[in-house]
Amino acid sequence: MADKDWDRELAKIDKQLESVSDEQLFPKTAATTSPERQEIVEKQSRTSTLGVMVRLLLSVALGIGMIFWPYEARCGLGLMAYLLAVAVLIGAGTWSAVWAWRHRAGKAHVLSLLIIVWGTILGAQEILPRTGYAKPTLEHPSVWQCE
Repeated sequence: MADKDWDRELAKIDKQLESVSDEQLFPKTAATTSPERQEIVEKQSRTSTLGVMVRLLLSVALGIGMIFWPYEARCGLGLMAYLLAVAVLIGAGTWSAVWAWRHRAGKAHVLSLLIIVWGTILGAQEILPRTGYAKPTLEHPSVWQCE
C-alpha cells in the first residue's frame, strides 16, 4: 500500500466525478409518492385529530385528578385502590400514546409519554418504600396492610 501514489489516485477520482452530471450523481426522487405514503395521507384526511385529543384529554384529566386523590392511601384497601388508579393512568397514557403515534400527532404523543412517566412516578412513590428500595416516611410507610 505504501507504493501507491495517492495524489494521482485521488486526481483520477476527481476527474471522473467532474465528468458525471449532477443528475447522475444525485437522482431526483420520483414525483409519485409510494403507496404507503398515499395510504397515510388518505388515513389522515379521513380521520381528524379529534379522537386523539379526546383520548389525550381523558388521560390528562386522570393525571391531574391523581394529585387530588380524596381517599386515604397509606395502607390496605385505600392503597390498593390508589395503585389500581395509577395503573389505569399508565394504561390511559399508553392508550393515548398509541393513538397519537398512529395519527402522527407528535405533540400529543410527547404529552402521552409524560403521562406515562407521571403514573410511573406516582406508583414508584408508593411501591418503593414498601419493597425496601426507598426510605419510608409517615405518608409512605413500609407496610402494605393497616394494623
